[in-house]
Amino acid sequence: MKRSTINVFLVVTIISLVCEKIGKVQLGKVALFPMLFAVIIGMMLTPDLLGKKIQKLRDIIGEKEMKIACDMVMLILLMLGIKLGTFVGPNIEKIIQAGPAFLAQELGHILAPIIAVPLALKLGLKRETIGAGSSISREASLGVIGEKYGISSPEGSGVLGVYLAGTIVGTIYFGILGSISIYSGLHPLALGMACGVGSGSMMTAAASSLAEVVGPQYAEQVFAYASTSNMLSGLTGVNILVFISLPFTEWYYKKLEPKFLKKEVEKYA
Repeated sequence: MKRSTINVFLVVTIISLVCEKIGKVQLGKVALFPMLFAVIIGMMLTPDLLGKKIQKLRDIIGEKEMKIACDMVMLILLMLGIKLGTFVGPNIEKIIQAGPAFLAQELGHILAPIIAVPLALKLGLKRETIGAGSSISREASLGVIGEKYGISSPEGSGVLGVYLAGTIVGTIYFGILGSISIYSGLHPLALGMACGVGSGSMMTAAASSLAEVVGPQYAEQVFAYASTSNMLSGLTGVNILVFISLPFTEWYYKKLEPKFLKKEVEKYA
């Protein structure tokens, strides 16, 4: 085994032990789980943050280790998907009863560009808007955008930027959102369904926090609905991205971009 691989496993093991030692932190009704602390600690140890100042740390966690860690994420998420699938079987009858609702929620993919494209243009993005605003920008989106435009293109930079932001911030955000979403007044199972956005780590963080808040009455069903929803988002999300949301984002961008450009010109005129 190469030294870089050993470094990755060693650091991950230490982070896991530290986070398990911290355990769950309850802030009122908001539950913060060890996964959130692991994301924060891992982010701090990267070469771009503490690694810039601490040479010994950079020797242990450098660019090679970061590349290995990225590859390992997909393997670990595969195991996570298998575990979450065990929640679906015992609740299959209730899931079938909610079938139309699961399919209807997939229309939410279309809302992403409607909201994200104007926001991205407002922030000053150009063609990056198409990659960043057409989807939630997880692995499947990287493949679609990379294949069509090239990952080094402006569109590729957009989807990659949102992917990295989601990886770093998304788990923390979804973990907190899962705890406070119960105050929206929506049914716990509807919220469980909403946890499945197509990202295993984000879904787990949100569903875990939500299950903690709703208690044992709905906890198992929340995971079942979240897992099924997440699976459907992954399966249908690619097709919706290719045939609906990406073409729509292209069209929407071409309609809005001249208006935002005109405003910028008038602003500095």
